[in-house]
Amino acid sequence: MTHDTSLEPEYFTALYARDPDPWRFATSEYEREKYAATLDALPRPHFGSAFEVGCSIGVLTRQLAARCGRLLAVDVAPAALHQAQLRCVDRRNVDFALMRVPQEWPEGAFDLVLLSEVLYYLVPADIALVAALTRTSLRPGGAAVLVHYTLPTDYPVSGDDAANAFIAASGFRAITQRREAQYRLDVLAR
Repeated sequence: MTHDTSLEPEYFTALYARDPDPWRFATSEYEREKYAATLDALPRPHFGSAFEVGCSIGVLTRQLAARCGRLLAVDVAPAALHQAQLRCVDRRNVDFALMRVPQEWPEGAFDLVLLSEVLYYLVPADIALVAALTRTSLRPGGAAVLVHYTLPTDYPVSGDDAANAFIAASGFRAITQRREAQYRLDVLAR
């Protein structure tokens, strides 16, 4: 399947209507290990402010919140966002917003931008726009973290192509690049 446009919010709304946890974020050992690797790869123990794009049902959000003064977590699917809010109800440092990236982007500056399992839903032009927006909103010394599934999918681009396109467009330097059997993790510095 070839995509001329990034996947629409309706795609994700339909997924969550059929299954409240379509990727088994809450129960998968693979996801649990990937989340641990993501948190372990963060270049600092604490971030003043962070932006998580595509928070889904908030499993990683809840863990990331412990490492942030403020965390803005966004998703395009209302049902997923509602679950994330419930999962993080006791995390007072987390704000949630229904947001379609890159068409919408928050104001302000961040010490961390997390793009976990989201860029391959976008076409290359939108990935380049996300890279430009990240570059603009990331504070000096900040980090961008990319985590992407690398096995074949029918998404607009592969996980490798998405990460490589972001890195090329951002101009960031790699701090850490890790490849596992099914995903890659890139930690980038401004």
